[in-house]
This record gives sequence, structure tokens and C-alpha cells, in this order.
Amino acid sequence: MMTIMFMIFMIPLCINNMSIIIQFLMILIMIMYMLMNSTIFFSSVSYCLGADFMSYGLIILTIYIISLMIISVNKNMIYMNLFLFVNLILCLCLVLIFMVTNLMYMYMFFEFSLIPLLIMVFGWGYQPERLSAGLYLFFYTLMASLPLLLFFIYMFSINGNLFVDNVVFTKKFMFLNVVMLLAFLVKLPMFMFHFWLPKAHVQAPVFGSMILAGLLLKIGGYGIIRLMFMCEELFLQYNYIWFTLSLIGSFLVSLICLTQTDVKSMIAFSSVAHMAMCIMSMMTMSNWGLFGTYMLMLSHGLCSSALFCLITISYERYKSRSFFINKGLQNFMPSMSMFWFLMCAFNMSCPPSLNFISEIFILTSMISYWFNSFLIFMFISFLSACFSFFLFSFTQHGNFHYMYSYTSGFTREYLLLMMHLLPIVMILLMMNFIY
Repeated sequence: MMTIMFMIFMIPLCINNMSIIIQFLMILIMIMYMLMNSTIFFSSVSYCLGADFMSYGLIILTIYIISLMIISVNKNMIYMNLFLFVNLILCLCLVLIFMVTNLMYMYMFFEFSLIPLLIMVFGWGYQPERLSAGLYLFFYTLMASLPLLLFFIYMFSINGNLFVDNVVFTKKFMFLNVVMLLAFLVKLPMFMFHFWLPKAHVQAPVFGSMILAGLLLKIGGYGIIRLMFMCEELFLQYNYIWFTLSLIGSFLVSLICLTQTDVKSMIAFSSVAHMAMCIMSMMTMSNWGLFGTYMLMLSHGLCSSALFCLITISYERYKSRSFFINKGLQNFMPSMSMFWFLMCAFNMSCPPSLNFISEIFILTSMISYWFNSFLIFMFISFLSACFSFFLFSFTQHGNFHYMYSYTSGFTREYLLLMMHLLPIVMILLMMNFIY
């Protein structure tokens, strides 16, 4: 509750364009959360607010990514005070999604978080195509989430309440399983429901891509895990369907990544491949699978956000996202090339990154669920290494194709990338506190 009041009282700071003070307060809130007991806590003000181990880490990730979004923008950007206000509202929505214990409240904030994101895409997007990208995002999310609302109403009619700890659902109809998962599978997104994601990423500004890849995709995984504990019998009956679709989808999307000519589009498709791994490990319904999902959501939120920052740094100088134009960056920004290498390596789950540990947990859970799945997982990991190497080699090597002057990286950009890099490695050193 203190976090919510903190953010409400930060609204006047947004109006007065005090970005440094807002960022300082965000980091202060994050440190307060890190000093709390991470097992379970409930608000002393309302029974509807609380957090457990899963939501605790995602709340910290939310506040951290939101503070990095403020670093990512130029302080001379137009409508800076509006950006800070929208940023704060989005942060409040995401924190409430992870804190509420009532499913109907979670649905309300789940839908409301779409509005600030649309304002970011429509307001600060790059090309006129951002209008169609925003409509794709809006209609995919809206049409998939309406059946979820009906499912919650049906669940309320059976149980009499929608509190996470009190709801037990024993029906075993496949139609109900599709209805309850559709909204979250679109948000993740799963293969075949992913068509809105590359469009939204390509047209969104850097802070829009950061929040979309870093946090909004994680809402889908968080929602599935919340429903999984309430509808265990329903998931045990039909989880093999989603496991198989995600396994095939991750392989196909990894192949699609190798055909992309737009750097941002490739990073967006790689997010779809990684989120398919999350679905596979969740559907095993094992402790290792759920922990691997949790770790992959945290690591992917930081790694993909950093990759979108890197291509935006290049886009601000080249005015292009094409692989055929973005070449020879190593000649002009050798220090930035180190960040490109590290993030591409972490994207293909090289040690000592958190991605590496999470994929070990995911692979173990998949083998325990279906032994032969490791054969397809090997191909997925190989293709992931291929497109990550492709991304690094094409952007850093080759002939430089820009005829005008080219500036090196700014201190603000190096700070932004370093703050993405450190948690991916440092969380690995704290595994004894986490697991």
C-alpha cells in the first residue's frame, strides 16, 4: 500500500518535469522491496493486496525497468511531463496486477495497462504505421480477454468469491481451458497468437519496447501460474496440448528469426521463442519448471530490453533498422560492441547469465515430462545460438554505409546498458538466497 501512495504522490513531480527526483524515488521504492521478506506478505490496509515469492520478484523488475525507461529518453523529448505521467500510471497498473489477490481486480488492471502502452505507441512512435500496430495490439488483447471475463464470472457463480487462495475449480472441459488461457497466451504471446508483437515492437519507441518486452509479456506467464494452482485438474487434463504447440512454435519462430532483415523484428521474434519455452516449462507443472519459468521471465525482461536499447542507439544515428544498413558498428563504437556481444551471448543462454540457469531448469522439467522433447529443445537452442550470432556479426562487422558524421555512445547510454547487464549476472550469484 505504501508503494501505491508513493506513486500517487509522485504525480505532481511528473507535471513539473522532475525526472531525476522521480527516478530517485523509484530506486528507493525498489530498495525498500528488496529489504523486505520475500516469502509472503499482505497489506495491513486491504485484504485484496498482497504478494508472494512470484509477484515479489516481478514487482522489483517492474520498478527497475520503469526507472531505466526514464534514463533511456532524451531529456529534451517533446511532452516529457506527459511521458513521466504515463510511465507512472503504467508502473502503478503493473504493480497492482502483481499485488492484487482478487482475480477480477487483476483482470481490470490487466486491461487498463493497455491504455498507457497505446499512448506511448501512438504518441512517440516512429512511422505512420504505428496506428495499425496499435490497433493490432488493442484488438488482439481485447478480443482474447473478453472470454476470460466470462470465465471469471462463471467461476464466481460456482465459488462465491474470486480470491486466489479460496478458489477451487474442478470442471474438466477443454473449452473452459481454452477460454481461461487465451488472454494470457495472446499476451505472452504464444505462436499463432504472436502477430501483433513484431508490429508493436517495430513501431514503438525505445521505452515502449522496453516495457513491452520487459514486463507486459510477463503478465501472461504470471496469470497462467496464478490460474494453474486454482484449476490443477483442468491443467493436468489438457496441458499436453499447449506443451506440444509451444514446442513446435518455438522451433518455427527460431527459423523465422533467421529470415528477418529488420533488427527490431528479429529481437521481437526471439522474444516469442523464449516465451514459448516459458509455456513449455509451465505446462510440465513441476517445481523445476515453474522456477525455470520465473528465472527466464526475469532474465528475458532484462536481456531483451537491453537489445532493444542497443538497436535504438544505432537507429538514432543511422535512421534505419535494416541489417543491410546497420553494419560496421565496431569501427565507430568499440565499447558499445562489447555490450552487443554480451547481450547476444546472454540471449542464447551462455553462462554466467541467468538465462543459462533458467534453461537448465526448463530442460530438466521438459525431460521429466516427456523424454524425447530434449531432441527438439536441442534444435531450438542451436537455432537460438545461430540467430544471436547472426545478429552480432551482421551489425558489428562489414562495411560502414553512412555518409554523414557519426557520434559515439553517450554516457547516459552506457549507464543504461550497464544497469541492464549487472542484474543478469548478479542474480546468478544470489541463487542460494532465491532457490
